[in-house]
Amino acid sequence: MKLNRRAFVGTGVAAASTLAAPNVHASSQGKPKVVVVGGGAGGATAARYVAKDSAGEIDVTLIEPSRSYYTCFFSNLYIGGFRDLESIEHSYGTLASDYDVNVVHDWAVGVDRDAKTVSLAGGATVPYDRLILSPGIDFVDGAVPGWDVSAQNAMPHAYKGGSQTELLRAQVAAMPEGGTFVMVAPPNPFRCPPGPYERISMVAHVLKATNPTAKILIADPKEKFSKQALFEEGWQKHYTGMIERIGPDFGGQNVSVDPAAMTVDIDGEVVQADVVNVIPAQKAGLICDAAGLTEGNWAPVSGHTMQSRMDENIHILGDATNQGDMPKSGYSANSQAKVAAMAVRGALTGSRVFPAKFSNTCWSLIDTEDGVKVGATYEATDEKIAKVDGFISQTGEDADLRRATFEESIGWYEGITSDMFG
Repeated sequence: MKLNRRAFVGTGVAAASTLAAPNVHASSQGKPKVVVVGGGAGGATAARYVAKDSAGEIDVTLIEPSRSYYTCFFSNLYIGGFRDLESIEHSYGTLASDYDVNVVHDWAVGVDRDAKTVSLAGGATVPYDRLILSPGIDFVDGAVPGWDVSAQNAMPHAYKGGSQTELLRAQVAAMPEGGTFVMVAPPNPFRCPPGPYERISMVAHVLKATNPTAKILIADPKEKFSKQALFEEGWQKHYTGMIERIGPDFGGQNVSVDPAAMTVDIDGEVVQADVVNVIPAQKAGLICDAAGLTEGNWAPVSGHTMQSRMDENIHILGDATNQGDMPKSGYSANSQAKVAAMAVRGALTGSRVFPAKFSNTCWSLIDTEDGVKVGATYEATDEKIAKVDGFISQTGEDADLRRATFEESIGWYEGITSDMFG
């Protein structure tokens, strides 16, 4: 089925967007208050659905430091030259103007769970009756020896949308003839499991056209990775001899870097690189830990409502969660946001709450119109969000099917960003 904006919205995936606002509307005093932290695929969707479906009965505040949101999904296509930066940039204006969401552009730096308030970097506090956290990911300190966020300009991670993505694309374009691109891939679990390998494909696509003697090296701590057979088939077909992956059996789990020297040490072998893309091990966005809502690196939640297992007044979405079988992806966060929004409305207004169901698809582009996908449907159990069934593209598919898969992904992107931002 070809997905487009109307088809995607018609399946329950609709719109969202916003402007800055200083604090909770004075006119909303007396209404139940929902505060959403994080304006990405989960947070923007949740804010829109709570506001839209409560028809003004709930006051909704969205706290997000950035005035423009750059999607991580499809950012690899920008690196590969298939999209421009403006096509993955979205504003919050429609959320504010059409849905009366109060959008506050500031950092949420703390949660007082007893007082039920969120503190902001600017000094304000925002009260809530229900809090929805969708902060995405942060990086595990010391995950890659020699690298921390102070080195991200020399060795970008580009795993949060925006300037890092621009930087990595510029570094690839500036590589010397015959130069070396090294990716340090992350361990499981991490945001967008196929993402690093789609990125390798997009970098290879650029280098094949502009720098065909360049080499790409992947240092990977994982035994296997998402869509591995599909990517490896595609790399052999489109980028023969350009890409080498070093897995854990050959030292891919024993990696350190020297940003000043632009070197990568892989199990004792030092590689001189021209571009190094370090994607470290990941954890829930820092606000989850600050609020005391994490176990280990992630925030445990109930799949029935996306409520924190540590605080029933807080719902947590997307990449930050430990929820079960769903991958950490934009589609997953969007799907989880609708479940959380329904649960929040039910708790605050008495509206009907239906059993939680979820879906996810991850599309990847290997080369021009060579698109592949993997996905599944899920349901909530008392233990976790559990996979019901799934699908994946097959090796050896013909060009027409791969083209149709790519076109489907374009329709999905239009639909989900409309569902998030309006």
